[in-house]
Amino acid sequence: MPAGPPSLAVTRRPSDARRRGRVLSFLIVAVAIFAAAALAYLSFPSAAPTPPPADADCCRGIEGLELWGPAVKWGSNHRQPSAAACCASCKAMCPHPEDGACRCDSWVFCGDERRCKDRLGECWLKKQKDVMIPAVIARGADVMWTSGLVFGKGEGIVGLETNLGTLHIQLLPGCAPRSVDYFIELLGLRNCVGCRFYRAEGRGNVWDPKGNHDKNAAFGPPYALLQGTLEVDCVPFKDIAREACPAVKRGSIAWVGSGPEFLISLANHEEWKDAYTVFGHVLPEDMAFAEEMALLPASTDLWSNVTVRVLRDPVYFKVKKRSSHATSSSV
Repeated sequence: MPAGPPSLAVTRRPSDARRRGRVLSFLIVAVAIFAAAALAYLSFPSAAPTPPPADADCCRGIEGLELWGPAVKWGSNHRQPSAAACCASCKAMCPHPEDGACRCDSWVFCGDERRCKDRLGECWLKKQKDVMIPAVIARGADVMWTSGLVFGKGEGIVGLETNLGTLHIQLLPGCAPRSVDYFIELLGLRNCVGCRFYRAEGRGNVWDPKGNHDKNAAFGPPYALLQGTLEVDCVPFKDIAREACPAVKRGSIAWVGSGPEFLISLANHEEWKDAYTVFGHVLPEDMAFAEEMALLPASTDLWSNVTVRVLRDPVYFKVKKRSSHATSSSV
């Protein structure tokens, strides 16, 4: 009989865990000095935030963010009951049913009854000059607006460019707006020094070429994935809160925990259920290259009792923006 689903096979590198452990220890001491009671409260599992409802997973925005840009529908004449409904009204215009053009690629909604007052429900639909460089007029806890992006065909694609080839990723702003916001920030830094792949494991005899699991096989090793980091050297990474967590499918790209480590799945991992924030997927035409990366020379190691395959030479990459007009810039 095959073994049942193991504990999660994607774990942080030991070196990363030690580094984060030192930072965490410092923070715990500081919090203990100033707020021992708060620390005790946060130590209980019940204090962890619950995942958001599944019915909102495909149309989300970022609270405390106001995007600017030319309006295609004025919010004063276009009110919606929720941020998700505002997002959906933008999606309905991308592509537009009349001409197929993406007439709306960003939306701004006011849903805080106390602060919005007579502007409650306003849903502004906008069109950015460059949706990957959206115009931001205000950001922060004191901003009453919630904003989000919608990508048309060929938009919202970034490339992880290595010396061996490029993996193009379609980002998902409706499922993971904060994750997409990080990529926009990363492109603005024009620097991705330190971004790299360091773990690579093929499908072996566990999953077929379409990513389906052999019911008579264990769930690994190997675990059919690439793993790396999107943390820029000398630039502090701010943990990304849990977002939509659909099943990890072949081609999915997701955070390990709250980042900056990430994985690219080479198989359908239903056994992981909703453990990971999925923020994009590899374009189908690039999956062959992902499979090739899984065959690179590697050695076996043990991370938190999980047998992993660590690349002998990490594969460094740049992050490249690809626009719908075939122009690009990289960092």
